[in-house]
Amino acid sequence: MASSVDPQPRTAEARPRLVTRPLLLRFVTVVGSSASFFLLLSVVPAYAQSVPGRGSDTAGLVTGVLMLATVAGELVAPWLGARCGHRVLLGAGLLLLGAPAAALPMSQSMGWILGVCLVRGLGFAFTLVAGGALTASLIPSERRGEGLALIGVAAGVPSLVGLPLGSWLAAHTGYGPVCMAAALVALASAAAVPGLPGRKAERGPALGIVAGARSGGLRRPTAVFAVTAVGAGIVVTFLPLAVPPCRPGVVAAALFVQPAAATASRWLAGRHADRRGAAGLLVPGLAASAAGVLTVALVGVPAAVVAGAAVFGVGFGIVQSATLTLMYSRVPASGYATVSALWNIAYDAGMGIGAMGFGAVAGRTGYPWAFVLTALLMLTAFIPVVRDRTPAHEQRVPDSEERAATVEGQQ
Repeated sequence: MASSVDPQPRTAEARPRLVTRPLLLRFVTVVGSSASFFLLLSVVPAYAQSVPGRGSDTAGLVTGVLMLATVAGELVAPWLGARCGHRVLLGAGLLLLGAPAAALPMSQSMGWILGVCLVRGLGFAFTLVAGGALTASLIPSERRGEGLALIGVAAGVPSLVGLPLGSWLAAHTGYGPVCMAAALVALASAAAVPGLPGRKAERGPALGIVAGARSGGLRRPTAVFAVTAVGAGIVVTFLPLAVPPCRPGVVAAALFVQPAAATASRWLAGRHADRRGAAGLLVPGLAASAAGVLTVALVGVPAAVVAGAAVFGVGFGIVQSATLTLMYSRVPASGYATVSALWNIAYDAGMGIGAMGFGAVAGRTGYPWAFVLTALLMLTAFIPVVRDRTPAHEQRVPDSEERAATVEGQQ
C-alpha cells in the first residue's frame, strides 16, 4: 500500500544532515510556544472561576474562546504568511502568545480574561502554521518523517511538563508568577526567530485553505487525523470522570502513558516513513487507536484503562506522523503553510467536537458504551484510507504556477 501512494522508499545511501543550526533554532521556538501555551491551559480557567459567584460554565467559556480563536487564526495564517513571510508571522505569534500572559493578572473581569484568551489563541495559531511551514522547509525531504517526529517530540515534552507544572505553580505561588513565566518563555524564544531563514513575501498564497481542503490528496489524510483526534479529546477530557473516583492513581497513570506512548510512536513512525513510506502506517495506526479506546471502555478494570490509554497513544502517534508526512509530500513548498493549517485545524476541531459530542452521548448511554461507540466511529476513518490508494503523482497538489502552465498547455 505504501508504494502506491508514497514517494519511493528511501535508501540509507547519502542521507542528508538532519539537525542543522536553523532547525535547532526552530526547536527553541517550538519549546517556547508549547511551554507558554500549556503552562496556562488549565490555569486561566481556574483564574476565571476563582471569582466568587462564577460557575463551572465559566471555565468552559474560557477554554472555548481560546480554542475558537486558535482555529480562526489557523484559517487566516496561510494568507498572512504569504504576505509578510512565515518568519515574521512566527515572531508575531510568539509576541501575541507571551505579552497578554503577562497582562492577565491585571484584572479578573470576564471581558479582560476572554480578550487575553482571544489574543493568545491567535498567537498560538500563528506559531503553529508559520512555524510548521518553516519546519518543513528546513527538513530534507529524504528525512521528512524523522524531522517532523523530532519537532513533535520538542512540542510534546513541554506539554507533558507544562500542564501539571502550571497548576502546581498557581497553587503554590499564585497566578501572577505562573503568568509571568508563561510570558517570559514565549518572549525569550522569539530571540531565535531572526536566525531562521526568511521567506520572501508573496502576492498571495499559492494554495489556499479552501483549495487544499478540496484536494483529495490533502482532504483524506486530514479526515483520518481528525477522527483520531476525536478520540484524543475524549480520552483526555472524560477519562477522569469515567474511572471510579476511588482510583485516582489509575487516571494519573493513564493520562501519563497516553501522551508518552504517542510521543515515542510518533518518533518511530517518522523513521519508518522515511524508509518504507508513510501511507502503510495509517491502517495499523487507526487499528491501534480504535482498539485502545475500546479497551478503555472497561473503566472498572484498572489494568485495562492504563493499557488501553497506552495502546491508543501508540496509534495516535502513528497517525499523527503518517498523516502529516503524507500531506507535506503532496504539496510544493508554497503549500506548506496550508498543510500545517489543515492538520492543526483537524487536531483542534477533532478534539473539541469529540469532547462535546461524547458528553451528550455518555449522558444517555453511560461512559462504557460511549467509549465503545467512539471506537466504532473511529473505524469509519478506514474509508478515506481505502480511497487514498491512488498513484502518488495523482495525489500531489500543484502550486499556482503549475496550474497556470497546465491551463496554457491545454489551450
